[in-house]
Amino acid sequence: MQVLAMSIGQHTADEFNQTTPLEWVGALTCIACVYLAAIQNIWNWPIAIISVIAYTIVFYKSMLYGDAGLQVYFLGTSIYGWYFWIKKKERHEKPVTSLSTKEYLLVFIATAVLSLLLGLFLKHFTPTNVPYIDGFCTAVSFIAQILMTRKVLQNWALWIFVDICYVPLYIYKNLYVTAILYIVLLVLAWLGHVDWQKEYRKSAA
Repeated sequence: MQVLAMSIGQHTADEFNQTTPLEWVGALTCIACVYLAAIQNIWNWPIAIISVIAYTIVFYKSMLYGDAGLQVYFLGTSIYGWYFWIKKKERHEKPVTSLSTKEYLLVFIATAVLSLLLGLFLKHFTPTNVPYIDGFCTAVSFIAQILMTRKVLQNWALWIFVDICYVPLYIYKNLYVTAILYIVLLVLAWLGHVDWQKEYRKSAA
């Protein structure tokens, strides 16, 4: 047992040593932007742009094509989110909203359909060996990002769920720093949910 533990520890250490500077940049800026989003700081968006550019390259090289494509989408939504949050501030509108019952159903259906379509696309048109889990995580992240740009409370619940799914996927792909990053993001997403929920209740009252 001790030999096995030492072997696992040595393997993990070797993987950390092989982590590229680009993955470190992506991980650290990602933590920063999620923390800033949790406290509703508008600077989360420009920092997110740095993170998504770095991770586009990292994921593409790891054959996580769904995640690589997702980063391109994140780039666009980060620019949009930055603009939308500025406009929200200027207009003094209610900063946090919540989904209606109908919108919950639409989110569920959209996520399921998008997961299936992305999984099929990745299976038939890319050499990835994890098409459906990659497609599923990409779909959930896609929807969560839309909700975040619109300051919808439930974006954090989706991020919490997908962060849990991503951790074993990145370990499987030997992206250990990114796996640890997503554990940190899981905690930050929970804190973001708590903070946004307080503000939503305050504004609703």
